[in-house]
Amino acid sequence: MSSSVDSRSTSFLIFSIHFLLVCYTAGAANFYNDFDITWGGGRGKIAGPGDILTLSLDRISGSGFQSKKEYHYGRIDMQLKLVPGNSAGTVTAYYLSSQGVNHDEIDFEFLGNTSGEPYTLHTNVYTQGKGGREQQFRMWFDPTSHFHTYSILWTPQTIVFLVDETPIREFKNMEAIGVPFPKNQPMRLYSSLWNADEWATRGGQVKTDWTHAPFMASYRNFNVKAVHVMSQPNLAHKRKLRWVWKNHMIYNYCTDAKRFPRGFPPECKVKFRD
Repeated sequence: MSSSVDSRSTSFLIFSIHFLLVCYTAGAANFYNDFDITWGGGRGKIAGPGDILTLSLDRISGSGFQSKKEYHYGRIDMQLKLVPGNSAGTVTAYYLSSQGVNHDEIDFEFLGNTSGEPYTLHTNVYTQGKGGREQQFRMWFDPTSHFHTYSILWTPQTIVFLVDETPIREFKNMEAIGVPFPKNQPMRLYSSLWNADEWATRGGQVKTDWTHAPFMASYRNFNVKAVHVMSQPNLAHKRKLRWVWKNHMIYNYCTDAKRFPRGFPPECKVKFRD
């Protein structure tokens, strides 16, 4: 894995995070109204008046939920508090996805680690059933001690991943140079907590310690906003993005020459512009 950032790999990441919000804005989150717990045999639970949802994982099963509605563009916000302590082998997935073989998908995945070690934040974008666009980061805070906001901004022009309003990644619409972009399929929001110790922690070298089970992740403050247009690029957000890439990125498919011996994907080759 490489932490280096060059003009080839940063070129497609210039964006604007300031936008006009129109149409529908969700009110206070109510998980009873907005989501269905879809699997886990009771390990997923909605608490109190519907303001908190928890997923848990034990040796028998994990758990998961999905949104009742589909979304076609917009900004999705959710606050998560991840599995604390020794979470090695666990994955908390939080993503938008359509259905079918040729599905589109926008992924946050949080890969657990041994006590005291940082989580790995894994991101990916699928278009027409094809992914392989992984970028990974170490977060600059403990994601298990407090709730933090993880956002997906999806418009016809771009997909932006944000953590507490800090942009960490953008996947721009570059159909003009032959790069497919998710635009035709509405997507639901999904989340799951599951055991992936065959690959998740250090490539599967560290296995899940079931003496720490049940593992639990918590959710609150879901919100959706419809996005109409994007404004011009904002220098402050460009600087934040560069800061994340310089200090917290640990893998970028656009710098993995061994993976692409015949040349990088076209989105990796677009020249950097301010």
